Amino acid sequence: MKPKLAAFPKCYIDDLCVHQTMTLFDWIEMASTLGVDGLEFYSGFLKDEPAFLEEVRDQLKKHGLQMPMLCCSPDFTQPNPELLNAEIEREKRMIELTAFFGGKFCRVLSGQRYPEVSREEGVSQVVAALRSLLPFAEKNQVILTMENHYKDSFWRYPEFAQKMDVFLEIVEQIDSPWFGVNFDPSNTVLAGEDPIQLLKRIKHRVVSMHASDRYLTNGTLEDLRKEENEIGYANRLAHGVIGKGLNDYDTIFTILHEAGFHSWMSIEDGMHGMDELRDSVRFLKSKIERHFGD
Repeated sequence: MKPKLAAFPKCYIDDLCVHQTMTLFDWIEMASTLGVDGLEFYSGFLKDEPAFLEEVRDQLKKHGLQMPMLCCSPDFTQPNPELLNAEIEREKRMIELTAFFGGKFCRVLSGQRYPEVSREEGVSQVVAALRSLLPFAEKNQVILTMENHYKDSFWRYPEFAQKMDVFLEIVEQIDSPWFGVNFDPSNTVLAGEDPIQLLKRIKHRVVSMHASDRYLTNGTLEDLRKEENEIGYANRLAHGVIGKGLNDYDTIFTILHEAGFHSWMSIEDGMHGMDELRDSVRFLKSKIERHFGD
């Protein structure tokens, strides 16, 4: 079975979530021309109103698109206990919305790298939060997908578990069929580490993937790290057309195929609009055919 392709509107995220100059229905209509199997949603796209949610589901069905993955950014390193509990309760609602749309995967993260939270405290708190969500995930038949992440677009601090050793310390403590990894090779590059090395460590835990490719418009990764403690992404960081950045997709797909991966890949690139997204679709379809076509 070949992996299926979804698309994520990284290039329109501010239009959808901040400026609100584009509606989710606009995006669904546009994306229906890409030739993908589904659309990955972000929690910020959704109004938690029954009429709105029903209409979104109807529009997906009209265009023959699935919603396999819901991209959420829970902040489980939150040092304030009340705010931490609110993050856990919000993630439960995201799990319910994933199930409402017929999705299978709901993203989880560790949280922000708050200066006052030690590594030991952060790991313990994140693992406890994830374990607390597993029964709810099972009830809704949704798999929690922990992403090796860089930074949410609206966070101040970078990901607590950005580095491979911290990420693995958390993931290896969760043993459940309702928990897996959402692998994003570009985020490992931004951590100054090797995505192939990470993939070899987690290949049997990968249940979904963000297909992305990054490059720096100027400077170095060291320059990028000096700008991490600012809201959102640094200006020097760019999402490019997949296949034209820093990732070795032939090796990535070879490893995933050997591990028996046949799930969803979501395109998280194309910062200059639909033409770049179409180029990424063509590239990934050709690689999928080459590596998973048997």
